[in-house]
Amino acid sequence: MAPRVLISDKLSPAAIQIFKDRGVEVDFQPDLGKDKDKLAEIIGNYDGLAIRSATKVTPKILEKASRLKVIGRAGIGVDNVDLPAATAKGVIVMNTPFGNSITTAEHAIAMMFALAREIPAADASTQAGKWEKNRFMGVELTAKTLGIIGCGNIGSIVAERGVGLKMKVIAFDPFLSPERALDLGVEKVELEDLLARADFITLHTPLTEKTKNILSAENLAKTKKGVRIINCARGGLVDEAALRAALDSGHVAGAAFDVFTVEPAEQNPLFGHPNVVCTPHLGAATTEAQENVALQVAEQMSDYLLTGAISNAVNFPSITAEEAPKLKPFIELAEKLGSFAGQLTDTDIKTVRIIYEGAVADLKVKALTSAAVAGLLRPALADINVVSAPSVAKERGVVIEETTRAATGDYESLITVTVVTEQFERSVSGTVFADGHPRIVNIKGIKVDAEFAPAMVYVTNEDKPGFIGRFAGLLGDAGINIATFALGRDHAGGDAIALVAVDGAVPAELLAKVQALPQVKAAKALAF
Repeated sequence: MAPRVLISDKLSPAAIQIFKDRGVEVDFQPDLGKDKDKLAEIIGNYDGLAIRSATKVTPKILEKASRLKVIGRAGIGVDNVDLPAATAKGVIVMNTPFGNSITTAEHAIAMMFALAREIPAADASTQAGKWEKNRFMGVELTAKTLGIIGCGNIGSIVAERGVGLKMKVIAFDPFLSPERALDLGVEKVELEDLLARADFITLHTPLTEKTKNILSAENLAKTKKGVRIINCARGGLVDEAALRAALDSGHVAGAAFDVFTVEPAEQNPLFGHPNVVCTPHLGAATTEAQENVALQVAEQMSDYLLTGAISNAVNFPSITAEEAPKLKPFIELAEKLGSFAGQLTDTDIKTVRIIYEGAVADLKVKALTSAAVAGLLRPALADINVVSAPSVAKERGVVIEETTRAATGDYESLITVTVVTEQFERSVSGTVFADGHPRIVNIKGIKVDAEFAPAMVYVTNEDKPGFIGRFAGLLGDAGINIATFALGRDHAGGDAIALVAVDGAVPAELLAKVQALPQVKAAKALAF
């Protein structure tokens, strides 16, 4: 029997034709997504569900989806799908992260031109019959320095366009390899250097804890006087109030924004300033982009339903019913080991080495490696998933090395993730015990025994008396409850590690106090 797909949002007729040509039955009901009760009533008849943003896939709908194998979102965001519920149900959730890359990049370039030549204000003035020719004195783009924050899929397209415009292009991206920068014709720089040199700054990075307000008041003050700033990526990358102040003072010459911290943006600190250009999140709003994502989702869903091939899944790769109970806890372990290493790594990653020892070496290690790399890169790349992680790593010049071998130590199964940068090499190992819970058992060659927790504090210190008491005292004084406390050291009086699970987030000011303890070498708050 041919698989059946329900399309519950407006989608290109060309996508419908792809399903039909591939032998997939299609039921096109473009207004059904607005009727949750009706959708829940009929979803049990379908193997696939193709959606845009109007359809909300809730646990109630998934509960009724007895046949559903895949949900395809024509676009990037999947916040209208309950991912935990879909994963628990065994439903693969796919998106189309690359279908609107060119369109978004072109919008950023268009905004840069509009800003440089004051086109929106000049248009309004001219159409009002004023003919203020001397009022609008723009600047050329040729020979100016374009600073790109985030040089991934979209940022690299902007870089190529900037080079074509005869601009000097510099880029800040911890995951951009020197080889890739050379291919693009850009100079890889640190953020401080970019801020000091760029005439135009354009942002093309996801919104994560590391990138939130990356253009803060402090960083805006470090920019070149007369800089112009473009944001077509994510609201929240720029402190909008601080930018308004910098615009008012004249330090920043202009800004062009397509995205805002709060959307729909009916009010914003940037609105009303004469040197600001704003558009209502139009980055992906072209006929071609909408067609591309529709075609892409149809191809991906057809491939999965007919052959089992998966592209751009945002939960985890397909595995058989027999493999699932064995593989699932190790996928969780690999992802958390990667996340642990990623949260401790602020510099460029050159190589990731993953060693599988013992029984785990006989499982689908490719899926485990994808999970580890996704965890490693996610602190900097929020939209990464276990399927796209290896290709994203390759695109950014990160070498992935995979080794399997028989058990050599105390554990039936052991996964070791080693991150290599220009400055250091750091390893973390973990296993899954009989209770099915992932545990860290070795950090940088020091034995520990700790379960992962949602919030943890990681401290490296000198092994001297009194440290533990002072550290625990600081947590207690701040009202932070300790759930578990794992310790390890290489030898008496040598290097030591404390890995503490706590109830709730750790404030930055508390972390600074821990860092200030005389024995402490480094302190970091981690989240899993």
